[in-house]
Amino acid sequence: MKNISILGCGWLGLPLAKALLEKGFHVKGSTTSEAKIPVFENSGIAGFLIALLPQRVQGELTAFLENTEIVIIAIPPQLRGPNSENFVAKIGLLRPFIEASSVKKVLFVSSTSVYGEDSTMVTEETNPNPDSEAGKQLLLAEVHLQESRSFETTVVRFGGLIGGDRHPIKFLAGRENIENPDAPINLIHQKDAIGIILKIIEQEVWNETFNAAAPFHPSRKSYYTQKAIEHQLPLPKFSSENTIIGKTILSDKITKKLGYSFQENEL
Repeated sequence: MKNISILGCGWLGLPLAKALLEKGFHVKGSTTSEAKIPVFENSGIAGFLIALLPQRVQGELTAFLENTEIVIIAIPPQLRGPNSENFVAKIGLLRPFIEASSVKKVLFVSSTSVYGEDSTMVTEETNPNPDSEAGKQLLLAEVHLQESRSFETTVVRFGGLIGGDRHPIKFLAGRENIENPDAPINLIHQKDAIGIILKIIEQEVWNETFNAAAPFHPSRKSYYTQKAIEHQLPLPKFSSENTIIGKTILSDKITKKLGYSFQENEL
């Protein structure tokens, strides 16, 4: 029975941890919030209070990685607002700890933002060309982990994550002059994000990179207008000026290599 440690047991990591427990894995989870430790332990997850800072690590990271075969890194880069941090530096601090541990496999949760916004059909063979700070730092973090010879890394580049009470229409409702009305959406439901990670672990597919977005790409205008109606929210208003069609993320590799079927196609 394998031991798995999830660094960043939050919106995605916590339900993932519960799904792994149901599969018979022993799971450790990290958080920066002391209040979440009892929540973890009540679910059967061994909780650790760990904070990765650009210049140091707070918490028992060595114990968190001890006797662990697989570590899942699910900590989003904090690059907005006054508390913006150097995500690449965090991964640089983390890597030696992993190399010194029993971990042999790493699954890194990344983002399709590494591709930028070129108007193209994007596969895993498409050269990344990030145009945002988050995309640039995530790409550097991917490379840093994949360069290690002490463990194998699989990267999953997720589209926009939705599910439960998390949906971009709550942010867009009633807004005006929203750009790129004709750009396709590239979203993925939490259920599918978890399902894909489980498939990778169960099938032991390592040293790979996967794009992960549902095969459902209506325009931003049509999709978010419909979602506003469904949620009984004010309609978003789009601008037709300075439009860029935008990328379409293809996830054919997931369906072919993993044999995965998306549960939430319509989103």
